[in-house]
Amino acid sequence: MNGLPDYSALWLIPAIMLPIFLIGWVVQLKTRNASWVDVIWALGVAACGVLAAVLGGGDPALRLLTGAIYLLWFGRLGWHLLTRVVNDEDEDGRYAHMRQWAGGKAPLIFLLFYIMQASWVSIFTLPAVVIANGALPPVWAIVGGLTLIVVAWLGESLADRQLAAFKRESGNKGKTCRKGLWRYSRHPNYFFEWLQWFGYPLLGLHAVYGDLLWFAPLIVFIFLYYVTGIPFTEQQAVRSRGEDYRRYQRNTSIFFPWSPKT
Repeated sequence: MNGLPDYSALWLIPAIMLPIFLIGWVVQLKTRNASWVDVIWALGVAACGVLAAVLGGGDPALRLLTGAIYLLWFGRLGWHLLTRVVNDEDEDGRYAHMRQWAGGKAPLIFLLFYIMQASWVSIFTLPAVVIANGALPPVWAIVGGLTLIVVAWLGESLADRQLAAFKRESGNKGKTCRKGLWRYSRHPNYFFEWLQWFGYPLLGLHAVYGDLLWFAPLIVFIFLYYVTGIPFTEQQAVRSRGEDYRRYQRNTSIFFPWSPKT
């Protein structure tokens, strides 16, 4: 390690992100559109990952690599979400349903939701903080970690492009995408999002607390599979596409890519 560990990002990141999310909450009160929270989250993780790399006290090359990974991965995700929100005048169906369900308590419910999203920025940037304070791992660990992250980046990018192309065709309104990666998994974008987190423990192999990064894939899986990812997306898909999506549920793997049932 070329310098002393610097974990100042652990308090600086929430200190920066909480006011930003509170501003976003105020804006959605006026616009009644909470779709922007996803954009704020993704770009926030990208920026805070870079911040953690800048502040870290570890190997300079490893810090540069960490910042680049976070910028490219979450920056791409943020840009994808931004274009989707800009091109869609309506609020995301998940948040519209949440607003309807909350009724008069919607301002409070969304306030708690925005605060929770701010805390998740801190959670998702923890690997960057740990790795940026570590020593350079062996070559095999760097190659293995980068391979996983690049494959996941390409897979999620492809899944997003395939879904966006499907939605652009006017005849597909109310239908379910079964093309490309979406033929083998109902949530290939979530699968590749999960896959990338196996790369960080390898990059943090020589970092203090680096062993704890092996919990990252498990935590992300729980988030995606049981908390905010798949459950909300599945419920909204059934509401908007009905029986067509129910058939898709019966025939297609929910998460891990697999051959569809016939």
